[in-house]
Order: sequence, then C-alpha cells, then structure tokens
Amino acid sequence: MAEDAEGVTFKDLGLADQLVDACEKLGWTTPLKIQAEAIPLALEGKDVIGLAQTGSGKTGAFALPILHALLEAPRPKHFFSLVLSPTRELAIQISEQFEALGAEIGVKCAVLVGGIDMVPQAVKIGKQPHIIVGTPGRVLDHLKNTKGFILNGLKYLVLDEADRLLNEDFEQSLHEILEAIPRQRRTFLFSSTMTKKVEKLQRVHLRNPVKIEAASKYSTVDTLKQQFRFLPAKHKDCYVVYILNEMAGSTSMVFTRTCDSTQLLALTLRNLGFKAIPINGHMSQSKRLGALNKFKSGDCNILLCTDVASRGLDIPTVDMVINYDIPTNSKDYIHRVGRTARAGGSGIAISLVNQYELEWYLQIEKLIKKKLPEYPAQEEEVLLLEERVSEAKRLSAMKLKENGGKRRRNGEGDIEGEYIEKYLGLKDGKSSKKFRRK
Repeated sequence: MAEDAEGVTFKDLGLADQLVDACEKLGWTTPLKIQAEAIPLALEGKDVIGLAQTGSGKTGAFALPILHALLEAPRPKHFFSLVLSPTRELAIQISEQFEALGAEIGVKCAVLVGGIDMVPQAVKIGKQPHIIVGTPGRVLDHLKNTKGFILNGLKYLVLDEADRLLNEDFEQSLHEILEAIPRQRRTFLFSSTMTKKVEKLQRVHLRNPVKIEAASKYSTVDTLKQQFRFLPAKHKDCYVVYILNEMAGSTSMVFTRTCDSTQLLALTLRNLGFKAIPINGHMSQSKRLGALNKFKSGDCNILLCTDVASRGLDIPTVDMVINYDIPTNSKDYIHRVGRTARAGGSGIAISLVNQYELEWYLQIEKLIKKKLPEYPAQEEEVLLLEERVSEAKRLSAMKLKENGGKRRRNGEGDIEGEYIEKYLGLKDGKSSKKFRRK
C-alpha cells in the first residue's frame, strides 16, 4: 500500500526549498513511503533500486532528487538526466511530472517516443533540454541519427518499469544505450518485480545500489476490494454491462486481451449509452493520447484497454477495474488492478472468468496468496440484458467490418482512425463522404 511516511515532510528529506514549494503547489503534503526512503539515499549520491507497486509515488522518488542535483550542478546542465520508459504514454507523463515539479526552476524536458515524427523531437534536442524522457528504440534512433545528441555528460539514468524494459522488445536497444552513456553516473532502477534480468542488469550497471522494497514481491494493496465471477463465455458481455450499470457514474478501466476486443466492446457500450473509449497498441500515438485525455478529463468514464495501458498510466481517479479477459501472465493482473486504489485510496477490481480461463485465474490467486470472494449478482437479472446487449454487439461488429472493408478497398492501412474519430467522439463534425451510406 502506498502509505504516507508518518511525521516526515519533504523539507525533512533534505530537498531544496524551491522543490518543497513545488510539492506543496501540487498538493503533495507528505512524502509517500517510497519517496521518504529513496530521496535521502539518492541525495547522498547512491544508486537506488526501488521495488514498488504502480501508484506508489515512484516518479516523485526519482524526479525530486534529480531536480535537486540539477539545481546544485555547475553548468553546462543540458542532457543532465535520461529516463527510459517502456511505453509512450508513461514517458509523456513522466515528463509532465518533471515539468510540474521543476516549473519554478525553469526545467526543460524533451520526450523521445515512437509514433511521432522525429524532426520536431530533434528540434527539441537542439534546444538542449535538461531531462530526456523516452522509449529505448526512439532514444537510440536519435543517438544514431540526430546531430549533437551525445550523452557523454549524462549524470543520471533512470530505468522505470525496468522489468518491462528488459523484455525482448527493448533489450537490444537498452544494451546499446547503456554502451553509449558514461559509466560514471548515478542510476535509479524502479520495477514492480525483481526478475532475473533485472538482477543481472543491477550487477553489471549499478554501483553498490541500495534496495528499497515498498511492497512485497507480488501483492495488491489492502484498500483494493477484489472479486471474481465464474460464468459461461457467452454471458461475459451481459455481465460487463450489468456491472457498469451497477457502478454508474464511476470511472472504470476494462481490460481485454486483444486490440480488436477493445474496439468492439467500446462501440458496443457506446451503442448502449455508455461513455466508453478504447486505447490499444494499434492506434496511432495521437489517437491514443486523445483517448487518454478524453478519459482523464471525464468526457468518457470507461476506458477499454489492452495491457499496453496497464503499466504506468497516471490516472489518479479510477474507481473500478474489470478484467474482461483474464491475463495469461498472472503478473499482468497485479499491474492491471494497480490502476485503482492508488496512493492509499480505495477501489474495486472484478475479474470475469469463463470456463477456458479458470487455470489462469487460479494462478493469479496463487500469486497474490488470496482466495477472492465471488461478485454477487443474480444471473437471471443479469441475463435480462441479453437481447439488448446482443443487438448492440451485432450492430457494432457490422460497423467495424464495414469500415474495415472500405479502408481496404481504398488501400488505406489505418482502419482504426475513422472509427475512433467518428464513433468515439475524438473528432467533432461530420464524417467524410466516403464513409457515408450511399
């Protein structure tokens, strides 16, 4: 649980007055446990490994000591710190946190992520920002191709969500980046889990690190109410609609296994009158950020996502997580339900388990060492929704098929763009003529 550090203030941790003031302006009155433990060690110049759940306040735990060091550092201060993140959205949010905390001291950040044109990013690099935040692949692209982007003066490296940075997608890029930066630096490594690869990275690239564990190895917070419902696969849509009706007005994240499922379920829910929007890896970066902003602003209160969205997204007010599909990797369950009950708040997580997913669900219970109670619902009452839900899903599937077919006939690859814009409210105004019925 992301507990406050009782009786401790940010000033007590040794931070500069400007940063203490910045914390107060953001409403951070008391440091969270991971911050209270990590910040003094970081200010002493130690390498830090932080094992912390999503929502524990770890971004502040590494951003504040870096900004403190930046204040005290002699010039030049450009390319002072590099923060690597596994997802584009998380990188953007980390940058926003740095800019908010460093607003009074004029901190400049550049975000280097895929899915966005490299040229504007290169222009930002040319302005010599203090903090670089990015995904490994795009940071490496700029190191190889952008003139003047050399990190031989780098003072701080942060690996956030390190267990994910070390998967097959990022491992080679990360290795090349580590070869291109100075060995004499401070390194902060934050991870939800301590995998063998994280341990190996620690041995090779960190110097006498201090390990902080803000949570047990695999755990969910105490303020999270977790339930499951065992049901036939064919009734899953009815249960989602029933639960969302019961929790009307709440903010919810619904996790599915595939990108296609997020789109179909989002459109089905829209047809039933819910304010739902999807986010998944097939969407362009601008659409993903657009969807995320719609959710964060409250225009839509239901976010349909794949696991690409389950790590690191800073959405502080999610009331409920629904696992529409049970994750095949039990650790993903921890990260999914970590979206709610953040920073000491309460929340609910409901897992819908069909006959094919029971084994995966039992693995989750084994991992978290808890036997979860069943979600209480009268099946007869739930199935009263069946006709309406089936019709809404049929119409949604037809619409998606129709749009996909038209895109293919026109030789266009991005079949989600028009769907997102027209049907899920990311673009005002009328749809283009070629998508209207003739």
